[in-house]
Amino acid sequence: MTTTIRRRERPAVAPARDRGGRGLLRRLRQDWWIYLFLLPTLLGYGAYTVYPLLASWWFALLDWPGFATAGTFVGVENFERLIGDDLFWNAFWNSIVFLVFAVPLRVGLALALALVLNRKKTPFKGFFRTLFFLPVVTTGAIVGVVFTLLLDASGPVSLALVWSGLIDSPANFAAGAGTSLYAGIAVWVWKWLGITLIYWLAALQTIPQGVHEAAMIDGAGAWAEFRHVTMPLLVPFLVIITLIDTVAAFNVFDLMQTLTGGGPSFSSEVIEIFIFRTAFQATVPQLGYASAAAVLFGLLTMGFAIAQAVGMRWARGRTGAS
Repeated sequence: MTTTIRRRERPAVAPARDRGGRGLLRRLRQDWWIYLFLLPTLLGYGAYTVYPLLASWWFALLDWPGFATAGTFVGVENFERLIGDDLFWNAFWNSIVFLVFAVPLRVGLALALALVLNRKKTPFKGFFRTLFFLPVVTTGAIVGVVFTLLLDASGPVSLALVWSGLIDSPANFAAGAGTSLYAGIAVWVWKWLGITLIYWLAALQTIPQGVHEAAMIDGAGAWAEFRHVTMPLLVPFLVIITLIDTVAAFNVFDLMQTLTGGGPSFSSEVIEIFIFRTAFQATVPQLGYASAAAVLFGLLTMGFAIAQAVGMRWARGRTGAS
C-alpha cells in the first residue's frame, strides 16, 4: 500500500527588498504631511550647501572675474595655474604646519588634563571642566579680535614676558612674520581644547574601575599604569579624536582672518584665507581661480574625512574585539 503525502503548498513570499520598498511607499503615502516639516530644512540645505558645492566645481573650469554675468570656459587651466602659484603653495604649507603642530598639541594637552580631572581626588573638577569648555562656545571671530589686543606689543602677554626676562623688548606676536602662524596655533588650541577634553573624559569613563584597582594591587605606579593599562585601552579613541581634530584644523578661517588676516607678507595665510583673498579681496576678483583652489582644498579635506571614517570603523572593531 502506497501512501502519498501531499506537501502543503506555502504561499509565495515577496522578497524582503520588495516588501521593504512597498512598506516605505505606504508609509510615505500615509504620513506624507509629516515630511512637509522637513521641506524647509531640505530647501535650505540644498540652496546653501549642495548647490554651492556643485557650482564650485563648475566655476573652477571658468575664467570668471566676477563682474560678468558668466565666465569663459577654460577647462583645467585654473588648476594648472595653481600648480605654479607660489602663494597657493605657501598657503598650503602653512595649513600643513598648522595641522602638524596644532593637532598633537591639542590632543596631548587635552589628554593630560582629562587624566587629572578624571581622578576622584581632584578638587573642583566640575569648575575646571566648565572653565576649559567656556572658550568653545565663544565665536572664533570674537576670540581672534580679543587676542589681537592681548598679543599686541603693548598687551599683557608681551609685557609679562618682558617683565619675566624671557624676551628683551615688547613684541607683537600676531603681527610678526615668524610668530603670527604659531600665535594662531596657540589661540586655536586654547579655544578648542575643551571639546577634546570632553572626548577624552568620555573615553576614560569606558575603562572599568576594576582595571585600575588590579594595577594598583600589582604595585604599578601612576606612570606604569598609564603606559601599560590606560593607554592601550585608549588607542581606538586616540585614532578617532586625532582624526576629528585633524579635520577641524582645516577650518580656521574666522580665527586666522580676524587674528592675523594672513599676514604679515602671507606668513600666516592658510588655504581658506587664500581662497577668500583671491575671490573677494583682489583688485580684479578671480572667482573661477578661487573655486579651483576651493575644489583642491575640498578634496584634501575629503581625504581626511574618509580617513576619519575608516579610522572610526577600525576603532569600533578594535573596541568590540576587546
